[in-house]
Amino acid sequence: MARKRQAPGGGTAVEVEPERLERWFDRFADRNDGVEHTDLSPRQVRVRGGNGVVATVTVPFEPLPVEPDTRHDGLAVDVLVEHVCKPRRIGLLLVRLGAHSVGVAEEGRVVASRTDRHLVHGRSAAGGWSQQRFARRRSGQARQALRAAADDAVDVLGGRVAELDAVVLGGDRRALDELRQDHRLGDLFAKAEPRVLDVAEPRRSVLDEAAERVRFVEVVIR
Repeated sequence: MARKRQAPGGGTAVEVEPERLERWFDRFADRNDGVEHTDLSPRQVRVRGGNGVVATVTVPFEPLPVEPDTRHDGLAVDVLVEHVCKPRRIGLLLVRLGAHSVGVAEEGRVVASRTDRHLVHGRSAAGGWSQQRFARRRSGQARQALRAAADDAVDVLGGRVAELDAVVLGGDRRALDELRQDHRLGDLFAKAEPRVLDVAEPRRSVLDEAAERVRFVEVVIR
């Protein structure tokens, strides 16, 4: 079943399995009075229905092998379907404060991984010196947790960067931005996809789910 959520800026975002993408667009045409045209570029595909509804795909693992600003009458997504169905080896880095999961995914399966948790206390509502001491302790716990995440990313993915087709990030953007400052992870972040998966606290089951989701294509309908 396709995963749906509200898209930023309005509309609906749907995650579609690559093998079902062609059929999904056929149903889109049936529901929206056909398709007027399809706009293709290396980074984006836009399909405009006959009733004005537009389905947009930001091309995963870009570029799409087409000339910029190519327009076809009717539905023309064959090149997109072929692109997203290619087998790829993907690095996964899922981080939330206090937990992380790192892995390599092939065809929706995790083939190498490491998951860990570290205690990071929640924020204190107390005031005065007590609150300051608590904040310092929490800051130290957070640094230790992120350092452990970076260490595991280096161990699991560092030696495989050249073999990866891309890296997909997930979790807390602030924690990920902290990890970007670690020079050991420069090559890893250089291969990162623009999207960041919204995931629960990273654990092995969440990593397994992410390994499947990275194959899916997000279509935004407005």
